[in-house]
Amino acid sequence: MKLYNELKLRFDTPIWGLHPELALFDVLLDRNPHFVKLVSNDVLSDIKESNFGRKDSPTVEQVLRAAIYKEIKRLTYRELEVDMYDSKICSMFLRLEDNQGYSYSVMQKYISKISEKSIKSIVIEINNIAISEGIETVDKISTDTTNIETNVHYPTNNSLVLDCIETATRLLKRIKKDKKDDNDRLDEQRKAAKKLNYDINNSKKENLPSLFDPYLDTLKSLILESWTAVRNSSTHIKAKSELKAFLPLMIKVYRNAYKLQIEGEKVANSDKVFSVFETHTDILVKGQREVEFGHKVLISRGSSCMILDHDVFEGNPSDKGLLIPSITRIKTNYTCIPESSSADGGFCSQENLEKCKELGLTNIVFTKVTKSLQNIVSSPEIERILKKWRGTTEAVISNLKRGFDLQRVLWEGFEKFCSKVAWSVLGYNLRVMVNRMLE
Repeated sequence: MKLYNELKLRFDTPIWGLHPELALFDVLLDRNPHFVKLVSNDVLSDIKESNFGRKDSPTVEQVLRAAIYKEIKRLTYRELEVDMYDSKICSMFLRLEDNQGYSYSVMQKYISKISEKSIKSIVIEINNIAISEGIETVDKISTDTTNIETNVHYPTNNSLVLDCIETATRLLKRIKKDKKDDNDRLDEQRKAAKKLNYDINNSKKENLPSLFDPYLDTLKSLILESWTAVRNSSTHIKAKSELKAFLPLMIKVYRNAYKLQIEGEKVANSDKVFSVFETHTDILVKGQREVEFGHKVLISRGSSCMILDHDVFEGNPSDKGLLIPSITRIKTNYTCIPESSSADGGFCSQENLEKCKELGLTNIVFTKVTKSLQNIVSSPEIERILKKWRGTTEAVISNLKRGFDLQRVLWEGFEKFCSKVAWSVLGYNLRVMVNRMLE
């Protein structure tokens, strides 16, 4: 195995042997310089010259290496900055000259520009290398979905109202920073709102309408004041723009809370707001009662446990409609079709059985089949093996969440959420490759 032989050469330097995933990616980058080209358009987009600060900036390759290093080491951007100046392996991996690192803000600026699409392209390239090296065979796949949380608190009506009040207050104070009386009044409003929120959290259900009345009056007053400030203020353009963008969300939160708490009417899930900061957050029902707030993510892994395909969804689409697109993407990206597919009962349908058969799969197994449907298998023994093997996909998902910070995604916005998932998949696949090569 040529790739393994090159990796062993890295291990001649003891420090590389302590960091096998970094060593592997170092080898892969040296062998495949086009990886850098896959992200260059993202990194170099919207670059503006400045007459202030440091003139040099990291190369595209250094940005890509820094992103991988940060993912493998599970670092914050500030911790990445420290490592650039303090860690020998970081300096070697990023190919820094004289330990001349970059600030966390610079690295965050460039790394955050790399899109989910570009990261997925690298994942596919690395997976194809794993196939060519015999690490992955793509002879069988297992597909499952999981819920990954966004960085939000539990969305109660009163907590969302308070989020709106505090955000509007902060922005109005920036707009009216020269008006001390207005700022003092806004502070008093915010303190009174926090007291009401505490009372709501500790009151009986029958007392809530009387508490919500003044609470919502405060929000209504801030909505009107915000509207006036947006229309009339000619200064503080940035704060004014943020407040203008925030206004529709404030109005929606007010209407939902008024409808539910004052009028006693239900609000449809499609009209609900689950976070005023991460507005893309979906409500995901797990079981009959348990709910989570985040996004559904599909994972399709191969026989080596490498993740061959993944996707992040908005809303809560049925699993039944996700299987065939995933298999189709695998067929396209790796120019081969798996012999066997295993998934849980949520993916089972007559249409999926027929389409899998049309695509060329020989064994199509669901852990639970519905109604009169039957798995398509060449033998009962293979069915038993595939059902048992599918159970290990839960371990893959657990490893992905616990080992690569996907229990809860802290990155802001839906696009960044998707990018973080893709980075984690890339880091996870590198780890699997190393483990397979060193077995």
